[in-house]
Amino acid sequence: MFNREIFAERFKNLRLIKAISQQDIATSLGVDRSVVSHWERGTRIPSLDIAYALADYFDVSLDYLVGRSDNSNYR
Repeated sequence: MFNREIFAERFKNLRLIKAISQQDIATSLGVDRSVVSHWERGTRIPSLDIAYALADYFDVSLDYLVGRSDNSNYR
């Protein structure tokens, strides 16, 4: 199951740890910066394709990103 709150928290933390701006992620994914902001606040969730792209971008498993696992290194 996709946990919106965990996704929002983990996504934002990964972005901040890597010192990547919302605009940089938005540009690399072809979305507007406001969409990235919504993901971080948990008011929207990304499509499955985008979620996979984010997991690859941050080099974590999709299960970790969406809250199905606490192990970020499992791929």
